[in-house]
Amino acid sequence: MSRLWLAPLLSILLTGCSMFGAKDNADPPAELVEFEESLEVEILWDLSVSSSDEKFLAIRPIVRDGKLYIADPDGDVAAVDAMNGEVIWEKDLDTELTGGPGLVGDQLLLGTGEAELLALDAQSGEERWRRRVSSEVLSVPGGESGIVVVRTTDGRVLGVNAGTGESRWNFDRSVPVLTLRGNGSPVVNYSQVFVGFANGKLACLALESGSLIWEAAISIPGGRTELERVVDIDADPVLVEDTIYAGSFQGGVAAVSANSGVVLWKRELSTHAGLDASWRDVYVSDAEDHIWALDATNGATLWQQQTLHARRLSAPTIVGDYLVVGDLEGYLHWLSRDDGRMLARIRPGRDGIHTKPLVVDGVVYVFDRNGRVTALQAKPISD
Repeated sequence: MSRLWLAPLLSILLTGCSMFGAKDNADPPAELVEFEESLEVEILWDLSVSSSDEKFLAIRPIVRDGKLYIADPDGDVAAVDAMNGEVIWEKDLDTELTGGPGLVGDQLLLGTGEAELLALDAQSGEERWRRRVSSEVLSVPGGESGIVVVRTTDGRVLGVNAGTGESRWNFDRSVPVLTLRGNGSPVVNYSQVFVGFANGKLACLALESGSLIWEAAISIPGGRTELERVVDIDADPVLVEDTIYAGSFQGGVAAVSANSGVVLWKRELSTHAGLDASWRDVYVSDAEDHIWALDATNGATLWQQQTLHARRLSAPTIVGDYLVVGDLEGYLHWLSRDDGRMLARIRPGRDGIHTKPLVVDGVVYVFDRNGRVTALQAKPISD
C-alpha cells in the first residue's frame, strides 16, 4: 500500500506499534476542473454543532419523523427540525461520544470512548439507561424488536435489551494485529443482523440470539506483512431487497445473498469510505478516490470517474438520478448516475466531508469534520 496518508486519516490501529512517523508518500489531491453545471444546488439551512477535532469517529446525523438527530464528540446531543434546522432539544452528556446516534424504537443510542452504550428518550433527550460494554464503540448502534445491536472495537457484537440495557447475547470475532480504526455499523433487518469484520468476512447473525446463520468471505488476507494483510470491512454494508453489498480495504466488493450467504459476485476493488446501492447499480468510492458504478446483477463496470483522485472522498450516496459525494476540502460533488458526468459542485464549508451524506425525501444532509450540519437540495437548471 503506497498511500500512507491512510494512517493519519483513518488512524490505523496497531497493537503495540505505531505508523504515525511514516513518511507521507500520498498522491496530491487532484485539482478541481471547471465544467458546465446542469444542477442548481440550494443550501436550505446549516447548523454548527461543534468541532470534531479531526478525530476519526462514527458520528453522523440520522433523520426520523421530521427530526434530525446529531451528536458531537464533546457529548452534546440535539434534535432539530429537519426542514429548517431549528433546535427542538439539546443535552450535554458530559462524556466523549464516538459512535451514533442510532434509533431503535423511541430511543436514541450512542457509543462512548469510555466503553459505554447510552440510551436517550428520542422525544426529550432524557437519559433512560447506560451500559458498560467491552471496549470503545466506533460504529452506529442499530436494532429493532426490542433489541439493540452494537459493535465494539475488540471484535464483539452485542445484543442488549432496548428497555433496560441488560445483555441478551454476545458474538465475538478475534481482531487481527493490524486493523483500520473504526467499525462498520451493523445492519438489522427483521430477524437478521449483518456485520462485517476486520478479517474480511461478512456475517449474518440471528437478532434474537446472536447465533451465526452464515458467514461469507468478502476478502481473504494476503501478502507477507501485516500491513498487506489488512482487509477490514469498515464501510457499512448496504442491504437492497434480498442482497447485501459489502466492501473491504485492500480486498473486494461483493454481492451476497442475504438469505443463504452465497457470494453472487465479487470484484477486486479496495474501499474504506464505502458504497451505496440500488436494485440496478452499486456505487463505490475506492481507495484511490475514484468512483465506480457497477452492475448490481454481476459486478460489471458501468463507468468510472477519476477526476476526484486522492481527494479523500466520502462514500457516494444515491439522490434520485444523481450521486452526491463529499471531499477533503468540504466540496460536495453531484454526478450523473447514468455515466458519472459532473453535474454540480458546492462548498458548504471549509472542512472535509468524510461521512457518507444522508438523503431523506430528496434533501441531502452532510456533516463535516468541524461539526457543521448542512441541508441541501438540487434541481435541474432551467433553460
